[in-house]
Amino acid sequence: MNPMTARVRLRDVIEAIDLPNQNWQSYLDPDTGEIVTLTDEGRELVREAELRHDTPGEQREELPSLEALELDRFLALPGSFEIHEWSIMERFARSRDGAAQQDELVESLHGPGAFRLFRSTVRRLGIEDEWYRFRDAAFEGIAKDWLEANGIGFE
Repeated sequence: MNPMTARVRLRDVIEAIDLPNQNWQSYLDPDTGEIVTLTDEGRELVREAELRHDTPGEQREELPSLEALELDRFLALPGSFEIHEWSIMERFARSRDGAAQQDELVESLHGPGAFRLFRSTVRRLGIEDEWYRFRDAAFEGIAKDWLEANGIGFE
């Protein structure tokens, strides 16, 4: 680990990669441990420098962090393509003991609306808590692997 690298809270990294919008992106400053999430609006501000002078107050608060991103100091945290939540759902489905439940969950993953159908099936089967524990453990593993691969200490 680089001696200049800050230790980060694993929970903060997990929360930052578990974004409600797959088009958002979180970044970590390895020197300070600061995490910045770029929303659609923030991404637009970065692209269009001239908007910075006329930005509304609440978006203006994001600007120092956004400007820091331009310094190339921040590292992009794993996004939806690296996380691949569909694969996590499939692993959960295949990990089930009962063949009927396993088949039903695997079947829910195919076709349009797979994410919604999977969550609905999990809820109907009464295994929502088990699913979220499995998902949380998968996200924790992804976060740990990424931090270790980038030489960043965590607690």
